[in-house]
Amino acid sequence: MSPSSNPQAVSGVLFDVDDTLVDTKGAFRHALSAVASEYLRTGADVDEVLSFWRSDRQGSYRAHTRGEMDHREQRMRRANDLHAAFGGPEMGQDDYEAWDLVFEQAFRDGWRAHDDAHACLDALEAAGVAYGALSNARTEYQEEKLAAVGLARVPMLVGVDTLGFGKPDARVFLLAAERLGFAPEATAYIGDELDIDAVAATRAGLRGYWLDRFEAGESVATHDDVSVVRIASLSEIPAKMGPAATRPAASVLDGARNRLK
Repeated sequence: MSPSSNPQAVSGVLFDVDDTLVDTKGAFRHALSAVASEYLRTGADVDEVLSFWRSDRQGSYRAHTRGEMDHREQRMRRANDLHAAFGGPEMGQDDYEAWDLVFEQAFRDGWRAHDDAHACLDALEAAGVAYGALSNARTEYQEEKLAAVGLARVPMLVGVDTLGFGKPDARVFLLAAERLGFAPEATAYIGDELDIDAVAATRAGLRGYWLDRFEAGESVATHDDVSVVRIASLSEIPAKMGPAATRPAASVLDGARNRLK
């Protein structure tokens, strides 16, 4: 399966939230720096701690997105795994409650929009292209996050709590496209994970784009025989959407929001 070369097919754009619109990697670094100073062995390298956390070697977060465990359980498992690797104490339920207060407050304090997010949205609005977001986190939580970083104008269309599971299940993408108001083949999806974002969206019938901010590479990426367009910045998205839509921006965005009511 190869990327479509027909930009006229795109009428709406769906965004992942974390590490696509919001610099979640930076927020995790901020949170784990606070955790390291209070819980981990002296001298633990924060970048190594961050890399370990994001690797999620037991697959707890993806198990959460499949509906196999709740958010608290996955985070507590990852916290104890982190402690085992970096010299922290094993935590029971009460100890974890205190840990999570430290982590969550620092995580929220670190929330920032990516520098290219606002300009991308401005350009899509100017072209009359509808947009919205879907995420493997809870809808209300992501709405708080988007509002905190100045992106409240992005409607959260589908979260992991909407259907009880998340990406890469095709039903998540199809529902988000429906709520945006367009057929899957007329909808672009941009996310930072090749497999569960761009490839999964493509398999669901959307036009998947892989946002790879951290590694220079080819303009097309392939995973499991599915090829998708690879971009390095959200600034590339408006030009790939083709001719401007016929409806004004306010109309398409209001339409997406109204379908959520």
